[in-house]
This record gives sequence, C-alpha cells and structure tokens, in this order.
Amino acid sequence: MDVGHGVKPFVIKGLEVAPGTRRYVDLPLPQAFGHADLSMPVVVCHGRKPGPAVFVSAAIHGDEIIGTEIIRRLLEKLRLRRLRGTVVAVPVVNAYGFISQQRYLPDRRDLNRCFPGSQGGSLAGRVAHLFLEEIVARCDVGIDLHSGAIHRDNLAQIRADLDDPRVKQLAMAFGTPILLNSDVRDGSLREAVRSEGKPMLLFEGGEALRLDEASIRAGLQGCLNVLAELGVVAKRLRHGPESAVARGSRWLRAPSSGIIRSHVALGDRVREGQVLASIADPTGRNSSEALSDCDGIVIGRLNMAVVNEGDAIYHLGYFRSRKRAGEVAGNIEDFDAEIRDTEPGEEFPIV
Repeated sequence: MDVGHGVKPFVIKGLEVAPGTRRYVDLPLPQAFGHADLSMPVVVCHGRKPGPAVFVSAAIHGDEIIGTEIIRRLLEKLRLRRLRGTVVAVPVVNAYGFISQQRYLPDRRDLNRCFPGSQGGSLAGRVAHLFLEEIVARCDVGIDLHSGAIHRDNLAQIRADLDDPRVKQLAMAFGTPILLNSDVRDGSLREAVRSEGKPMLLFEGGEALRLDEASIRAGLQGCLNVLAELGVVAKRLRHGPESAVARGSRWLRAPSSGIIRSHVALGDRVREGQVLASIADPTGRNSSEALSDCDGIVIGRLNMAVVNEGDAIYHLGYFRSRKRAGEVAGNIEDFDAEIRDTEPGEEFPIV
C-alpha cells in the first residue's frame, strides 16, 4: 500500500521499509571456515517524499574504518520527515575483514577487485554479488568511503570518473579541495556501478585502522553536500573555493633503505627537485635524499619510520601549472581550518 505522497515502500531482501521510517536489515553472508554466522549490516532511511536512492558504503577493505564512523555520524544527522528519497547506509561491507582488522577476506581476495562476482563463485565473489544485487541494483547513486592502507595516510580527496558530467557535478558538490580523475580498475565496485549506468564517488581520507577527526568531518560534510545536491536533504553545508581537478598523480619511491625523516606533510605544495625526505642507514654512514620529480601537492604519505629501497613514500597530485598548484595549496589550508573549526554538534571530537 502506498503511503506518504504516493511513495512506495523500499524493498530490500524481501523486506519492506515504509515511507518515513528507518529500518535495520542484516544481509546474511556466506559462512567462513569458523562456521560463525555473519551479516552485512544495512540501514535504510526511506523518506516520505519522492527522490533518488543513494547508497553510502564503507569498509569494503575491512581495516578502512573511517568510513564506518562517517556513516554513523551521517545516520545521526538524517531527519526522516525532511528526507526526499532514500539513503541506504552500509557501514561494514567486508564484515570478515572488519572483525579481524584485515584488509582482505578470509580467502585472501581483495573484495574491491572481485565485482561483479557471482552467486556460485568464491567467497569474495559471493559477497560482491550480494552487494550488487541488494544494494547497487536498488539505488541510483553511490558513495564509497575509503582510507589509505595500513601505515599510509591520505589527504581527503575524491577519486572518480570526472569525464562523466554527472559524476563531476557530484564530485564538485562533495567539496574536497582536490578531485582526482581516476580510471576504474578491473573488478572494482566503481567499474561495476559504472557498468550499470549509475554515478559513483570514491572518497579517500586518513589511514587504515585509525580514526582521524579532520578526515571524518570532511567525509561527513561531503556526503551531506552530495545528498543536498541530489535534493535528498535540504541544506548544503559548504560553499568554499571550487575543487581542483588534478591532471594526474604519481608515487615517489625511496631511493635507498634506512630510517626516513620526512620534511613535508599531507597537503603541502612541493616543487620539482625539492627534498621531501632524508633517508639514512642505522649506522649513519650512508644517506640519501628523496627529491620530488614534479610540481604538485602531497595527497598521500607513508607513515613508516623505516623504509626499503623502492617503497612508495609520497603520492603526489600534479596540476596544469605552478600557479594552480599554489592556489590548490591555499584552498587546502582554508579547507583544513574550516573543517577543524566546524562545530561537531553533540559529537566529542576524536583527538
């Protein structure tokens, strides 16, 4: 029966979610070798007024927990009586990895390389298939939340197919200072969603197994901005400088092994030939310098104190000119100050 201005119930796993209600749904996952029952938790917030269905997911990599906290805060801010459309929140996609604090699944596969999967395939393939069938197929737009891998820290950024005008519009609305025009990878969720003809953004911020308050606030604000852009919620939170699209990015690798002393932080502007780090062996007899091979911005950084020759130590985003790189660096500083000064409401900031 239709209720709430003719809006139909939202159906997931055969369960109906009435307009103007919030429902918690557990999607059963395949048993792992321990025979414990696990499920993928889903929270459906279904508005009383018509609008798009948007999924927001996190922890496809089980140790990337920042997105889980972003979704928790997002759910606290959503007001059902004002919602137009539906928000489908999936705070923990890879429950196996989340519990064990591991990036991958028990079959040692990367879930984000196993889409679209299949109902009768590997463990990872079955989880990917379940997510596509029950979440992606029922939604119009997606936001997937990530962090850097373990011991790697990422500047808050959006990675997306910015050649798609619908995706670029949503990426600009999200509002991080840097957007990275990123090709999709085979087997990724982004590739699977794009093949369905639907726009999706990938947010990166912070480090695996760590909660970083600034990255959490950036992700939360961005999700709300996208929902406002789509008309799901009423008010956009930020109208700052326009996001800048990086022409590309590259990893700078350690020229030698030893103890690394970093001279630049996330968000810093760097110039070609600049010394970004000094590396010395434990005896102090041999040392080297890691030099930037381009003008750009530090968008990712290794946090390890000891490195091996060839380790990726800095992820640099580069722009069309030095002037533009300087403007972006200023925007990052302003964004960081604004994010840190934002009132967290009832939340105690993580310090």
